[in-house]
Amino acid sequence: MAWQGVLGHDDVVARFRRALQRGRLASSFLFVGPDGIGKRRFAFGLAQALLCSTRPETLMDPCGICPTCVQVRGLTHPDLDYVCKPEDKSFLPLELLVGEKDKRGKEGLCHRLSMKPFMGGRKVAIIDDADYLNPEGANSLLKTLEEPPPRSVLILIGTSPAKQLPTIRSRCQIIRFQPLDTSIVSKILVDNGLVESPEDAQRVAQQSGGSVRRATELTDQSLWGIRNTIWEGLSQPQIDCVGLSAEILRFAEETGREGPARRERLRQAIGAATEFYEHVLRRTCSIPSSEVLYPLPIGQGTDRFGPAEAGIVARCLERCLDAAEQVDRHAYPATLIECWLDDLAAQWFPG
Repeated sequence: MAWQGVLGHDDVVARFRRALQRGRLASSFLFVGPDGIGKRRFAFGLAQALLCSTRPETLMDPCGICPTCVQVRGLTHPDLDYVCKPEDKSFLPLELLVGEKDKRGKEGLCHRLSMKPFMGGRKVAIIDDADYLNPEGANSLLKTLEEPPPRSVLILIGTSPAKQLPTIRSRCQIIRFQPLDTSIVSKILVDNGLVESPEDAQRVAQQSGGSVRRATELTDQSLWGIRNTIWEGLSQPQIDCVGLSAEILRFAEETGREGPARRERLRQAIGAATEFYEHVLRRTCSIPSSEVLYPLPIGQGTDRFGPAEAGIVARCLERCLDAAEQVDRHAYPATLIECWLDDLAAQWFPG
């Protein structure tokens, strides 16, 4: 049975339950793992467990129906604070953490966390999208992390410890969430009516990387088209940068003029290329890799993918990760895609 609707992370639930029963709950946590595996849902379930007014927190079993649990679920509980990156921002605004310039330190999440609890025995703060903390934002948290207010819990949610400053990593207890099993992703897709059949759910789940978010994206037929186009294009002896760039930009522009929607589609396209090079790298290193949905195209272009080229493939993969970060920094789409594809092509034909 799922804990608070969270599937696949029973080990993490048990870890927190033991800490609470021993009275050794830390004050700061960094939740890391791929997007779409339940980290945020777990954070709110933990907040309910810590603030529930009818059941002891040591049970890690909030009732879910008391006024306190209802308020946590609705983000209206006075002892719960939640911030995330706005869609139109490249980073988490400093003001959300420590207040506006003229009220610095007198408002914002850190200030509110330092206040005494209004209703329960704890204060809980959740910082979503912690990957988007810039150095100034990360440093603004140091005092709170070094001198946590009594009975307070601060949770940062990200994807990797490597995306946090060492000062953040060293002051937080890192909780690693593993990708979900294929069976769990498939069940979620079926239970929520996101696929037409259990067979489709299983097929999509196998390529989701254990992420429900990724699996949901894969149910979009327009995404299938661009992913196949990208995989086909990258497998050729020489990448058609102009043609492939035009296809990707057309895919992004299908969403209209809204910037966030276009950026999401650019992330999806770059993500397809990232998966391509991950797949190739696994094959060149003789590591098993699923080919259920995206078998590498058979043809002249794939002949260059051998063990000797593993270093080139790894550099292409790294360039894809850089391009994804540039999308988040609001780089101009046409220039970003053209430069990215040119760099990928140059790896195979330098100079």
